[in-house]
Amino acid sequence: MSAHGKPNRLAGEGSPYLLLHQYNPVDWYPWGPEALERAKDEDRPIFLSVGYSTCYWCHVMERESFSDPAIAELMNESFVSIKIDREERPELDEIYMVATQVLAGQGGWPNSLFLTPKLEPYFAGTYFPPTDAHGRPGFPTVLRSMRDAWHERRSDVEAQAASVAGAIRHHLEERSQPSAGPPAASVAETALADLQSRFDPTWGGFGSAPKFPTPSNLLLLLDFADENPAAAEMLDSTLDQMARGGIYDQLGGGFHRYATDREWKVPHFEKMLYDNAWLLEIYARQAARTGDAVAARIVRETAEFIDRELTGPEGAFWSALDAETDGHEGAFHVWTRAELDEALGAEDTTFLAPLYGFDVAPFFEGSHYVLHLPASLADQAIRRQTTAEALLAEMMQMRVTLLQARSQRPALATDDKILADWNGMAINGLAIAGRLLDEPIFVERAGRAARFVLDTLRTEDGVLLHSWRQGSGRVPAQLNDYACMTRGLLALHDATGDQAWLDEAVALTEEQITRLADEAHGGFFVAAESPDVLVRSKEILDGAVPGSNSVALLNLLRLGEITGDAKWRDRAAAGLEAFGKIAEQQAQGVPMLALAVRRFRAGEGGQEGTGAVEIASSVEDATEAVVVPTLEMDLDDSGSGKFELHLEIAPGWHLYAAEPGVDEVVATTLEAQGATLDDVQFPAGEPWQPSPMLPPVKVYRGHLTVSGRVASARAEASLELRFQACDDQRCLQPQVVSVPLQG
Repeated sequence: MSAHGKPNRLAGEGSPYLLLHQYNPVDWYPWGPEALERAKDEDRPIFLSVGYSTCYWCHVMERESFSDPAIAELMNESFVSIKIDREERPELDEIYMVATQVLAGQGGWPNSLFLTPKLEPYFAGTYFPPTDAHGRPGFPTVLRSMRDAWHERRSDVEAQAASVAGAIRHHLEERSQPSAGPPAASVAETALADLQSRFDPTWGGFGSAPKFPTPSNLLLLLDFADENPAAAEMLDSTLDQMARGGIYDQLGGGFHRYATDREWKVPHFEKMLYDNAWLLEIYARQAARTGDAVAARIVRETAEFIDRELTGPEGAFWSALDAETDGHEGAFHVWTRAELDEALGAEDTTFLAPLYGFDVAPFFEGSHYVLHLPASLADQAIRRQTTAEALLAEMMQMRVTLLQARSQRPALATDDKILADWNGMAINGLAIAGRLLDEPIFVERAGRAARFVLDTLRTEDGVLLHSWRQGSGRVPAQLNDYACMTRGLLALHDATGDQAWLDEAVALTEEQITRLADEAHGGFFVAAESPDVLVRSKEILDGAVPGSNSVALLNLLRLGEITGDAKWRDRAAAGLEAFGKIAEQQAQGVPMLALAVRRFRAGEGGQEGTGAVEIASSVEDATEAVVVPTLEMDLDDSGSGKFELHLEIAPGWHLYAAEPGVDEVVATTLEAQGATLDDVQFPAGEPWQPSPMLPPVKVYRGHLTVSGRVASARAEASLELRFQACDDQRCLQPQVVSVPLQG
């Protein structure tokens, strides 16, 4: 951001993300009555840009487009331009992300949309480059096209916008489809079976790259782990691989946002409070369940990272650390071999290189390393004829040396806003970790943060606030604020036995019910009713964090257990009934809701389920439901030969082609493990146009055959098919199917 020129309206905002744009030549507005009334009064379309402070491509678009005077002139002439921090207004982010998924086939940030003055979207995308390139329109081309469409094809635009608005309402409102009663416990078994079908037995996690921690998946596995060997296997492997990977900061502690590769080795480098908060709980419970010293170490290091780098002077927790330095993503965290040699010296470099994976060729951008553990410290210790504890102690001074050298680099930008929901997540994680690992300081930190949120994040009439920064609070609390703060307060009550924390949890839950309960149909709305919100939704699907309704329902069940008051369980039952259909039909998308169902049924003595879903006893027994592969080939003695991989795609589903014709989708690819591929031939695919205003994309449906040659196949070699399966309404996460090469 350049501080030259006249500041725009965003200069008065509190969000670090909005302030990043305060000197843009764009005539930006924050979301609010002034902007929305201008759009109506002047009959102008709205350009809406949604992002967040640690979003790398948001920064790129700010530098390339929003700082360009010529592009700003195009925006100012024809649009009312509005900027939203998705972390400040999650209810708006949800609505307009669904819009982008409907219009463009997928979403992401920055989220860029064009709306009518009625707030109905008629075109959307994510990052747009500043110029036309590689067959993709640049942002100026998009602006002119949307301007011309508004003036020259107005009726078509308004019809398109009304159709998209209807699709958004349908998508968000269909989540609340009641069943005859709370679902059977078998929905949790269905969700577990889905995890088995997507589990990566080599590297842990689910699907192929990119890989996310997805705490709801891990919490469901934790609940099954003591009774189901497959669940324990998936959980143990995933947590171990994450702890060893580059997604975990091996020097400073704490987890990065996600891994860009299958091996968890190369992360997207931003560090978010919410990821680390949930993983504190998960690793602490894993340590308590198994006695695993590695899991306990990860908890302690992550807690210290939060205290050192994400804790404000008042004791509450800041939101995130940026991913980039001077426009280079990961520059703060990665190393060249020369930098490592200079910091460590020859002897320590020789000792540490095989432990931290820099004894091979550089693998990040061709010249840098991300420190990770290629093998576990236990295995490394055996090779060095010592113990893991002794090896870790020997490494400690070298880690301190590297951390000190890293600290001399330009500091990462910190998003220092305080969010009630994310603080609740951290309060919960620290309280659970402190109790299970006998670390009272963690519980003290959780209590200090809770006191600040409860006392300071309040409106004048006492309603909880969502966001606070530098003495100013903004946006009344939403469901996730109540749900996550309540969860944290209940964890503090468990850790301390202090009745005051339970009383605060009850008071917040009652406020949540008053402001957000759907008394007619059960469950809770995301936010209070407002004329500037296109649809009042109920969040239930799990994503980077668990769905807020599921967390709220688990809280109600826990309050019922602690207080003995049946009203809490009765309200939980009504909520489970409200989301019964989605639990029964899309259990794979709501593992946290499935966990709530399982806990509810366990309270009735029905934890074992109905037997309607068969759960595999091991990961290898799991099967893919959407894509069924079969392989035909004949290998010679050298492990070489031709192959044909036949794929049957379930009716109603499609895969994006190997050459889909657009860059924004996940293309189908084929790789080999333990073999070499050559002359791989994919079909061209058939055209499919998800929206009249978007170019067609090529997809595969029904049956297709991929052919090629394989050479030097080892006995354990396999073909690795990566794809993303979608129907006309949604896309599943990218998956990888491993097909053994049969000799």
